[in-house]
Amino acid sequence: MRSIAIMNQKGGVGKTTTAVNLAAAFATEGFRTCLIDMDPQAHASLHFGIEPQIDMLSVYDVLVRDRPLADVRRKITENLWVVPSHLDLAAAEVELAGVVGREVILRDKLSEDPEKFDFLLVDCPPSLGILTINALAAVNEVFIPLQPHFLALHGLSKLLQTIELVAKRLNSRLRLTGIILCMFDSHTRLALEVSEDVGAFFGNRRDGRTPWAGAQLFQTRIRRNVRLAEAPSFGQSIFQYAPDSNGAEDYRNLAREIIAQTIQERHHLKQAG
Repeated sequence: MRSIAIMNQKGGVGKTTTAVNLAAAFATEGFRTCLIDMDPQAHASLHFGIEPQIDMLSVYDVLVRDRPLADVRRKITENLWVVPSHLDLAAAEVELAGVVGREVILRDKLSEDPEKFDFLLVDCPPSLGILTINALAAVNEVFIPLQPHFLALHGLSKLLQTIELVAKRLNSRLRLTGIILCMFDSHTRLALEVSEDVGAFFGNRRDGRTPWAGAQLFQTRIRRNVRLAEAPSFGQSIFQYAPDSNGAEDYRNLAREIIAQTIQERHHLKQAG
């Protein structure tokens, strides 16, 4: 299973849109996929038509009330499950303050979960608190969505420091493996320049021993597309709402790029073994 946290502490960069539609794309390609919504705003849950209710079970119950993931997980479509979020999750940081091992609750719950998936995605909150730490401690990989403007690399150093700290203290397997350019407009010189800058930034760090030494800038660009912005209000992924749109095409291509990479890596591991 590939377990991937989608994170960026800057809002409005396409983080939740990517988490939702990438999960849906994997599912449509026939891969068993689970998305965990760790954001108290619950936008990923809303995107799939899950309206937060007062007595609704959510990832809050998993982290704070010791409920198993199986009690909370919902099947959305064939091959796609979601562990929804709730506004109550905003209080988790305070409620978990005195709990021993609070940083690895999600990791422990996943290890106890009998259900098997091909892809596990976690939509992180736009902050670097205990919820994001839980996500990073539980997964093997991080994808960072970036919007191609001059502030794209602003704050990236803080993200990298957080990933490095978690890798050092809580999760030695953790690696930043992918950068996704969202809201991309190939007709602007700025977008092309930022794309080159991001590629160069990570390309110059391939030889190090940091958790981001192997990070790659995905070839697929997620173009700016109004259909992607409209889909959440209908409680649908882009593949349900506008399957022929540029947004659907881009996330389908991104998923296929990641799947091809997964197959290639497994082939290399098989040969090495």
